[in-house]
Amino acid sequence: MNNPNKDQTILVLITDPQITYLLERVLQSAGFTVVIQSDVEAAFHYAEENHPALIVLSETLNQGKGLEVAGKFIHQFPAIPIVLLVQKDTPELLKKALRLGVSDYLCLPLRTEDILSSVQESLNKVRQSRDWVLLEARRATDRLRRRVDELETLARLGQSITSSLNSDEVLSAIVEAAVELTGAEEGSLLLLDEESGELYMRAAKNFQEDFVRTFRLPIQDTLAGSVLRTAQPVVLDESTPQKIKTSYLVHALIYVPLKVQDRVFGVLGVDNRHSRLPFHKRDINLLSTLAEYAVIALQNARLFDETQAERNKLETILKKIQDGVIVIGQNREIILINQVAEAALGLHHMNVIGKPYREVISQPELLELLDTSTRSLSNRTELVVEDGRVFGAQRTPIPDVGTALTLHDITYLKKLDRIKSEFVSTVSHDLRSPLTAILGYAELIERAGPVNELQQEFIRRVQTSVQNITHLVDDLVNLGRIEAGFDTRKETFDLRQILDLAADNFRKALARKGNTLEIKLPSPMPPFYGNPVQIRQMFEHLIDNAIKYSQPGGKIEIYGEMEQNQIILQIKDEGIGIPSVDLPFIFDKFYRASNVNSEVAGTGLGLAIVRSIVESHEGRIWVESTVGQGTTFTIVLPIVEG
Repeated sequence: MNNPNKDQTILVLITDPQITYLLERVLQSAGFTVVIQSDVEAAFHYAEENHPALIVLSETLNQGKGLEVAGKFIHQFPAIPIVLLVQKDTPELLKKALRLGVSDYLCLPLRTEDILSSVQESLNKVRQSRDWVLLEARRATDRLRRRVDELETLARLGQSITSSLNSDEVLSAIVEAAVELTGAEEGSLLLLDEESGELYMRAAKNFQEDFVRTFRLPIQDTLAGSVLRTAQPVVLDESTPQKIKTSYLVHALIYVPLKVQDRVFGVLGVDNRHSRLPFHKRDINLLSTLAEYAVIALQNARLFDETQAERNKLETILKKIQDGVIVIGQNREIILINQVAEAALGLHHMNVIGKPYREVISQPELLELLDTSTRSLSNRTELVVEDGRVFGAQRTPIPDVGTALTLHDITYLKKLDRIKSEFVSTVSHDLRSPLTAILGYAELIERAGPVNELQQEFIRRVQTSVQNITHLVDDLVNLGRIEAGFDTRKETFDLRQILDLAADNFRKALARKGNTLEIKLPSPMPPFYGNPVQIRQMFEHLIDNAIKYSQPGGKIEIYGEMEQNQIILQIKDEGIGIPSVDLPFIFDKFYRASNVNSEVAGTGLGLAIVRSIVESHEGRIWVESTVGQGTTFTIVLPIVEG
């Protein structure tokens, strides 16, 4: 038979040899291993090295300071029970011993049964304490493990919600987690059908598929309906199963609301249909957390569906419109392009989304328009594609997105403009001969005989009208020649010198109105390659325009600066300005601003000629104006080598 006391060591710390002998014999007979020590320091050293099961020591140690020795042992080895041997059983001594934490005491004379009883009771107390601590540790570990499992499940669900847009999969996972974490038999997620006013099962666990598909629960007089109305959880714990307004029999049940802001639109629930195990507050808290996850999943799915619908609508719109559209992101990658733009740029059957625009767009006009270094100069340009069509390209910045590039087919406008120019050129040429004859005969009237003052006035008006028409014809002919590409002779010349020559022609006109002309060009300026006659006409028209519409005494300024192999010129006046409604048409032929006095002479062709000259030199021109404050024309001309 096995000895339960085998391998248990008892340390005896007593100086009396007779008592020591008695204790050793009794304890060894009971199967204990006995170690005898008479020195306190040696006993402490042994206890540190071997950790005995029990210590028996005498109160007479260290000249009657045995209680102090017992206290030191208890402080250093609290798990080892101490049995105190006393000479005389007194209440005061026992109180001190108990306060120190002594497990038991023995009093002389010693009897075998007293010794064994005290030792066994002390060891049993320690064993019971150890078992209780282990049990509590196991319980705490189990709770901690269960809590860790719950957190891992919640973290897995959170990751699933953020990484998946499939709401059916996510909601099924949430209901499955609800059943798993609460230990329930069944779980369901009910959503409100706005049309019928009933609840239906969106996701379920451990329900039959037919039941889930056909399940409908009214919100009146039902537990789920009360959750919708009150937005508060409902807990049911019945001793016998009932058909408790859930359409199926249960013993225990929890319903928690699915809520967005103050609106409840569904219910998450678990139940026990067969077992009588109740649910606790912890289960309610877990279910409420899972309900919040379900709300997030449904909101994400709704937002994704709305975004996808808007994207599909946008794609449909982009496919149907006749203009080409390209959207370039802030990192210079193409994020959207429609079929019209693909066809215009020859990008059919190419996957260009996400690629840098410089790897996709090869047209220099568009690259220059999109170049960040020249964006301040113009947001429009014209593009001729391979099939001969002409597109007007416009760049539009989009905050927090990037840049939109639109391509509008203006081929038919170019054809109309060419037809109109040819017609005007033909008519202008045919008008020259009769105008010359009229002017000649008007001058010969006075030579044929005397005329009175009234007749002289009539002759002067005829001459003035003929001269105005002649100027108009000259402008039309010049504009036709420029647009038709005649007189393309170009040479290298000093731009400053041409500007000074043009300005000299207006000294009298400036003095007559009291205007001042200030010219500021960079020095030195590189030679300019172009048509000097046309460039001089451009300056003359712009200066004439500035003088014509400036207030008396106003200042006219011409500025110039070099930037990236091009010169930027600005002609600024302090005149009447141009209304914003007129700005888009100010370069059209025969167009004059709505605020111009009819008495001011002009054909409406000057700015059209200026634009044609600028474009023939591969430049750009635009205007900025404020009514009553003045107008600024900006011209950008490239510096090219002849």
